[in-house]
Amino acid sequence: MSLTPGTRLGPYEVTGTLGSGGMGEVYRARDTRLDRDVAVKIVSETFAHDQERLARFQREAKTLAALNHPNIGGIYGLEEAADVTALVLELVEGPTLADRIAHGPIALDEALPIARQIAEALEAAHEHGIIHRDLKPANIKVRGDGTVKVLDFGLAKVLEGDVPAADMSMSPTLSVAGTRMGVILGTAAYMAPEQARGKTVDRRADIWAFGCVLYEMLTGRGAFHGDDVSVTLAAVMMKEPDWGALPATVPSGLRRLLRSCLEKDPKRRLQAIGDARLEIERLLSGAPGEGDTAVIAVTLPLWRRVLPWGVAGVLGAAFVTVLVLWAPWRNAAPSAPVRLETAIGADASIVNLTASLAVSADGSTLAFAAQNSQGAQELYVRRLDELRATPLTGTAGARNPFFSPDGQWIGFFADGKVKRIAVTGGAAVTLADAADDRGGAWAEDGSIIFQPATAGSGLLRVSSAGGTTAVLTDLEAGQFTHRWPQVLPGGNAIMYTAHTSVTGFDDAVVVVQPIPDGAPRVVQRGGYYGRYLPSGHLVYMHKGTLFAVPFDLQLLAPTGQAVPVIEGVRAYSGGSGGGSAGSAQVAWTDDGVAIYVAGQDGPDESPFQWIDRTGNVTMLRVTPTAWGNPQFSPDGRRLAIDIRTGQTDVFVYEWARDTLTRVTFDAAEDMKPIWTPDGRRLAFRSSRDGNFNLYWQRADGSGDVQRLTESQNLQTPTSWHPSGKFLAFYETRQTTGQDLMVLPLEGDETSGWKPGKPTVFLSTPFNEIEPIFSPDGRWIAYQSQESGRFEVYVRPFPGPGGRWQVSTDGGINPVWSRTRPEIFYANSDNRLMVTSYRAEGDVFATDKPQVWVDRRFILRPGFISFALHPDGGRFALAAAPDNESALRQDKLVFVFNFFDELRRLTRTN
Repeated sequence: MSLTPGTRLGPYEVTGTLGSGGMGEVYRARDTRLDRDVAVKIVSETFAHDQERLARFQREAKTLAALNHPNIGGIYGLEEAADVTALVLELVEGPTLADRIAHGPIALDEALPIARQIAEALEAAHEHGIIHRDLKPANIKVRGDGTVKVLDFGLAKVLEGDVPAADMSMSPTLSVAGTRMGVILGTAAYMAPEQARGKTVDRRADIWAFGCVLYEMLTGRGAFHGDDVSVTLAAVMMKEPDWGALPATVPSGLRRLLRSCLEKDPKRRLQAIGDARLEIERLLSGAPGEGDTAVIAVTLPLWRRVLPWGVAGVLGAAFVTVLVLWAPWRNAAPSAPVRLETAIGADASIVNLTASLAVSADGSTLAFAAQNSQGAQELYVRRLDELRATPLTGTAGARNPFFSPDGQWIGFFADGKVKRIAVTGGAAVTLADAADDRGGAWAEDGSIIFQPATAGSGLLRVSSAGGTTAVLTDLEAGQFTHRWPQVLPGGNAIMYTAHTSVTGFDDAVVVVQPIPDGAPRVVQRGGYYGRYLPSGHLVYMHKGTLFAVPFDLQLLAPTGQAVPVIEGVRAYSGGSGGGSAGSAQVAWTDDGVAIYVAGQDGPDESPFQWIDRTGNVTMLRVTPTAWGNPQFSPDGRRLAIDIRTGQTDVFVYEWARDTLTRVTFDAAEDMKPIWTPDGRRLAFRSSRDGNFNLYWQRADGSGDVQRLTESQNLQTPTSWHPSGKFLAFYETRQTTGQDLMVLPLEGDETSGWKPGKPTVFLSTPFNEIEPIFSPDGRWIAYQSQESGRFEVYVRPFPGPGGRWQVSTDGGINPVWSRTRPEIFYANSDNRLMVTSYRAEGDVFATDKPQVWVDRRFILRPGFISFALHPDGGRFALAAAPDNESALRQDKLVFVFNFFDELRRLTRTN
């Protein structure tokens, strides 16, 4: 409610406006009884009908009334009318300390008397059991005669006794929009680290703020500052003030006092503001410094100073959201969770659909796999005391990082190998083969436990120095894979996810197995990516939600009921069992900070679009779906795709009629449809008999599905020979990784078809995938990691013969044009490339690759993301929007005090 001049509240007549605060408007008024000017502070209309906030306002009056001191702005009364509640305050004339500092640093001989009076005001308040909690230059007035008045003790809290969250005062200077359950109290630049984290605060928070104010008086600049509130909060928790900014005239005793006031650990901070007052009085008197030791602070190494708040140091880059939950159970739990969303600190996007995050146990270092703006995928490291993440050279193609127990090394997977690299950089060391990894863990004894292939394998163990691998777990009957291992504390057991179903990892199980030779036991059904946390909980993923259940480390068993704790964690429950299914973008520090990428479970949904040689983009199918692996029929009228709807099935889309027809209906995962040359059938891979083998079915959905191969290895079809007699596919093998294969077929539509025995087309120590027959059947294009990253190559079919590299700067998913001598592929920058070729006899030659159109498309990791129409002039894909940054995963969510929240949520009493 606004008041106009002439309005009366009891004996007080409003004469003008002074300003506004978080609780309400402030007016100048005349006390008609005592003939003096006063300040009248009324509750805002926002709070007018909020009884809880009105109660806070009334408590502010009682709090202030207890503070009768010449350096504290006094209270004269509390006026309540029908629609107005107002505090009547002492009107203090003169500029604020903030106004004075705006003109530059304050000379030492002027700053010290001001600081002494501020300390006296705080000392008086603390003696009454009251803390200010919002001390800053804007709340300090300096009158013309030099008298200092500390204003607005509205945030003050009685130190004695427990105060429920409902009784906490609203901050007049920092309230976080959208917070439903509470706020961080105080102004960001002057908040003590424990206050910024939502912890219970005491008089030491005022001492911190006093240090900030004194530093600002002497330097003319804030001790902690940033472009917005959240960046400033990060500076408070991570950075040291620029001590070099202090004028040379500042004596050593005052420097020590400042350092003591601004210790991040409250236990090492100056414990009483009266000690600061005494030191300032000594300096003002010119007495010798024999009492210096009374305020000397022990300066710890950086890692010791920042350790109590874990990985919050990585929050130094531009935050976009601050969400603080001050829950109604505040008294029952040690501290409330604090959520912060931050940029990753690099011009890159976190690799999707895999476990891309890792954090060292002490919370000092974050590692993540990301793709930079040029499309190169590598590891990044972000240390606690740095604002930016640094890429680690020699980690091209890296994924699924994990830390050594001492935090000095990072394990990762690339080029079909498990490797390690020092956190500080250097040469990466190859440890063992891992053709198609699904997670690793570094044990205290120096061994590394890892999953070497997508399917058909348990966990292996290898020394972190390299050497011979040993089998650690064996698949049981009905199990498809063991993946995402974790070594439990003590090193006597491991936890991993076992895939036992064909409908995705939401039906997987979390298993614990004593090592080296204990019997495995299922500890959680219907979840994946299980992790034991030092809080005494097992957490796991299910349908994009993180669940937690109390877990006894000695019994290796849950001891309570599972509850959801974080919704919207970016994860991939799969639906195919392949790829990085069963993974999640989440990690934890040992001191209770959770870090995750927000998002949904599985591939993003998007529409289909056309893009032609001119770069023109038009709509092909408007309805967004989680589609992948598109391929046009030979006549170009139909598009075969797989779509994930809980599980993955094969569909056929007639784009001219806008009709979508489902082809497979079983409970298995059916994907990667490949048209036969006559357009009658679709080959695909399916898990219907337990493993991903090759099947085919009529494209109209009629007739029975026929199995084409039987193997314990994962198989993926990619291309038919124009004769219809050979099906090219690739297979994941435990010893050689992914190899190129050819399945012969005999017969015809009349007599029936009979699959023959698959033969190896190409097997090397490197991964080779996506074999694609040329239109004339004489060549096979494919992609290989032999150079350390995927490039496109061509070999003659059926061979033997040489090989020719087509791509020059990374390449995947080759496609032959049927109308021109051209090969298309995708480069590392998510652009379509094209090269012309010439084939004479057994010699194959290509021109320099060119960008087909200067427009990126949305890459769907683990899936083919585009299809060339038979006319050779247009593609079906999802074009990246003009604002491509909207697609990037370059934000992380940090949840502080996460372990306390787990204990609260899983508490049974």
